[in-house]
Amino acid sequence: MNQFDVVQGFLECAATESPSLERMAAEFLKATQALGFRNFACCAHVDPFHPPAEAIMLHNYPQGWVRTYSEAKLYAMDPVLKRAESNPLPFFWDTALQSVPLTKSQRTMMADAAGYGIIHGYTIPIHLSWAPGSLRASCSVIPDSEHLTARNYLAVEVLASYLYFFASRAVAPRPTAARIELTRRERQCLSLAAQGKDDWTIGRLLDLSPETVHSYFKRLMQRLGVRTRVQAIIWALETGQIAFGDRPPAREGPPSNGDQ
Repeated sequence: MNQFDVVQGFLECAATESPSLERMAAEFLKATQALGFRNFACCAHVDPFHPPAEAIMLHNYPQGWVRTYSEAKLYAMDPVLKRAESNPLPFFWDTALQSVPLTKSQRTMMADAAGYGIIHGYTIPIHLSWAPGSLRASCSVIPDSEHLTARNYLAVEVLASYLYFFASRAVAPRPTAARIELTRRERQCLSLAAQGKDDWTIGRLLDLSPETVHSYFKRLMQRLGVRTRVQAIIWALETGQIAFGDRPPAREGPPSNGDQ
């Protein structure tokens, strides 16, 4: 399986078929299952049975657990949601919650969730939800195996962020932002980052130092007004300026003066 072929297929569905939100959620489930995840919850941090009209609430969690979660108002104390609201970086539950003193109620909640198979999760805070006035949100996925690769998790991070972006447009359409054209070098760096390459590897492929690659990303994120590389990748995919199949030749020389 090529992880990024899975992502590209999901993005092509969104771009070519003008699908409904329900269809996109179904395609997201299909893609995440292909990557090795059995459950997902891409949701605002609100009551899942009584969400506000503007809330995104997409998941395939067991209905019994969702009912318990709603009736006991567990969303108000969920340590996973609390962590996602305080730190914008994705995290594994098993690692992140080890360093957090959980209350007895929170420990009971996590044990009850495990009884429904909601365990060993990975959560991606949704950066769109950090805008003033927005509902905080995140996407959690439950792996089928403990042996999934880092590329599987990078791929699901892109999928989750894009699904939430698509869903937020469907719930509350936003005006289209002015288009920003990427340079050839920026497209190359983003395409390679989308394939899971780090600064050192990107530099080797493009004949650049890791410091130069880092500077490209820093300037690009400032120009786009985003906080992470994944957000920049999603933006470039959404605007059609990169695709996961893009592969620049190895060891290219420096770009021309007009393409820095």
